[in-house]
Amino acid sequence: MKQIPNLFTLLNLVFGCIAIIYIFKDDGFLFSNDASAFSMGLMIGGVYIFLAAIVDFLDGFVARLFNAASEMGAQLDSLADAVTFGVAPGMIMYRLLQLALSEAGMPADNIWYLLPAILLPCCAVWRLAKFNLDKEQHFYFKGVPTPAAGLTIASLPFVLNQHAGLVEQWLHNPYILYGIIGVISFLMVSNLPLISFKFKNFSVKSNADKFILLVFAILSIIFFKWLAVPVIFVAYVLVSLIFKPNKV
Repeated sequence: MKQIPNLFTLLNLVFGCIAIIYIFKDDGFLFSNDASAFSMGLMIGGVYIFLAAIVDFLDGFVARLFNAASEMGAQLDSLADAVTFGVAPGMIMYRLLQLALSEAGMPADNIWYLLPAILLPCCAVWRLAKFNLDKEQHFYFKGVPTPAAGLTIASLPFVLNQHAGLVEQWLHNPYILYGIIGVISFLMVSNLPLISFKFKNFSVKSNADKFILLVFAILSIIFFKWLAVPVIFVAYVLVSLIFKPNKV
């Protein structure tokens, strides 16, 4: 029974691996110019990353339910997250860069133009290692959590598919993508104090930042649909900077 939470954690890893398979499902788009099959592969990969996030939440819940929390489970969780919310989103960005470079008439198969995408999994792993060693991050985080960063990247293929016009132009611009990589990577490895959604109590005064962010998130989902994910990510950072959460 004590291994059941670890099986959920491994399912997180399985979903992350399946996501990577779909992300690279259509390797011929550079030559066939068939962006539709390419986009579908990225979106299916994104679905598996979001499914993994649900499983990632459930493994902690199941561990508490069976009183089976362990150091082994904590290490498995970080290793699975490194793949699912680090490597897989990094590969989504790698593929988005290929598409953007192709649209811009730049060499979409030049590894030097694509290597910046690898910064995302590197910073994700750094963030996870730092979290494992830091025992203070219970009621606040130092830097953006890896799953939050990974889900934001995983939402971009859906945003690209759903929104034309200015948003599409931005995500077809390789320099915008380089900027997104740089900002999210920096936020993961930074020591900025950011909101954790663990509640010490449920008073409005003590949790004003969480309630504000929750209301904003609900409204964003209603009005922005998939664009809500990166919008909520930005709001999460800004609200955290305003309220400056700490361990007290």
